[in-house]
Amino acid sequence: MTNEDILKALSNVQEPDLGKDLVTLNMVKDIKIDGNNVSFTVVLTTPACPLKDMIMNASINAVKLLVNKDAIVKVNFTSNTSSNRKDGKTILAGVKNIIAVVSGKGGVGKSTVSSNLALALAQGGAKVGLMDADIYGPSQHIMFGVRGERPLMREVDGKGMIVPIEKFGIKLMSIGLLIDEKQAVVWRGPMVSSAIRQFVSEVDWGELDYLVIDMPPGTGDIHLTMVQTVPVTGVIVVTTPQTVALADAKKGIAMFGQAQLKVPVIGLVENMSYFTPAELPDKKYYIFGKDGGKNLAEDFDIPLLGQIPIAENIREGGDIGVPAMISDDAITKKAFMDFAANAVRGIAMRNANLEPTQIQEIVA
Repeated sequence: MTNEDILKALSNVQEPDLGKDLVTLNMVKDIKIDGNNVSFTVVLTTPACPLKDMIMNASINAVKLLVNKDAIVKVNFTSNTSSNRKDGKTILAGVKNIIAVVSGKGGVGKSTVSSNLALALAQGGAKVGLMDADIYGPSQHIMFGVRGERPLMREVDGKGMIVPIEKFGIKLMSIGLLIDEKQAVVWRGPMVSSAIRQFVSEVDWGELDYLVIDMPPGTGDIHLTMVQTVPVTGVIVVTTPQTVALADAKKGIAMFGQAQLKVPVIGLVENMSYFTPAELPDKKYYIFGKDGGKNLAEDFDIPLLGQIPIAENIREGGDIGVPAMISDDAITKKAFMDFAANAVRGIAMRNANLEPTQIQEIVA
């Protein structure tokens, strides 16, 4: 067996999402051969890749079938999170992907989805930050159990920078960490936009694979400020199955579908999809309707990334500062992990197939 034999065999193994073989994608490194023992490393597009087992089995089979049936094959994995930024990296230079989580209306669980998406990505091995950009109604500091804590400051290249709070392996920043909870944020649009820019330029986010941004509901100033300030990789739209929520979700999809924005929609996630009683684990009750998110995704030809159930532990976890991904509820965790897996696949495909990410110039 030679290195060339192994590479030739692995050129028959496709990366399922990107549609090309591992060798063409330059994903195979460090081939080592010792008698019948073969080892090599596959470089994944994200540490949270859900396709590891599929790629490993296909690689082992290719070597055994095409090179040596007696080969003892060991596949190692490492990752280099894909990114497709074309903005000079002067803003958030260490962040590879910036994902905005949006909704057309409030009350659909956007903050819950954002927090658990960030945690699922981190549990997959990625470096993750979570920015609470909902200035008027911040909630991430509550969901992560850091109410009353205040971030520190440190000097970076001669400039004072805010250090995000770290909890559950996530870097977190929220306006709720900077103001008294009893005070309302009564700011006009320009002040809110200024705060958003500060969260980007005056917070030391460091090196991240993903920065998840929990956006406010609706389509307004903050959304425009964000895409004009940072190169947003893509957006994830949150809805519930009911008709009213779907009507507003359409506006969120339509906003980012405008030619002047050019920010791809990674997909749609349907929250509060169904209720399953603990005593009837095989039963699903569709309280807010069935398949509304699925039908909307099909109408707009975007992926349905997941369906998250209504569960008491999700609500309780958010209230006490222990998100669902930290809980012991296997059903809920699986729903969020499946959603996150589909999201990272969508992000990788976006980076491979669409125009580079850049800051948007919007002419009003």
